[in-house]
Amino acid sequence: MTKRLGWFLAGGLLVAALLAGVVSSFASSSPDGLDAAARKGCTFDANDHITGGTCMAQQEQDHQLKDSPLAGYGIRGIDNPYLSTGVSGILGVLVTFGIGGGVFWLVRRRGQHGPEHDVRNANT
Repeated sequence: MTKRLGWFLAGGLLVAALLAGVVSSFASSSPDGLDAAARKGCTFDANDHITGGTCMAQQEQDHQLKDSPLAGYGIRGIDNPYLSTGVSGILGVLVTFGIGGGVFWLVRRRGQHGPEHDVRNANT
C-alpha cells in the first residue's frame, strides 16, 4: 500500500468516525419516512401508543437482538445518551471499515494467484 493511499484511508476513517461519533448525536428523534408510512392510518396518545385505526405499525414486533449490547443506536451501560450514541457510531464505523478492508484484502489476494488473473498481462 502506498503512503498516499494510507493517508487517504486514515483521513477517510477519521472523518467517518467524527461524523458518526459527533453528528449522530444531533439526529432527529422524529419518525423517518418508513416509520411515518407505517403509522399512517392509526391514532396515537401522548405516550405514542396506538389508540385506534388500522396501520402497519400494529404488526410491529421486537427485534430478536433487542437485548444486545449495541441495540437501539447506543451502548447498554453508558447512561449519557450522547456518549452512548457517539461510541456506538464510532464502533459501527470501525466494524464496517474492518469488514470492508478484509473483503478488499481477500479480493486483492485472490487476484494475485497468477498471470491469467492479472489484467495487465492479458493479451487483447
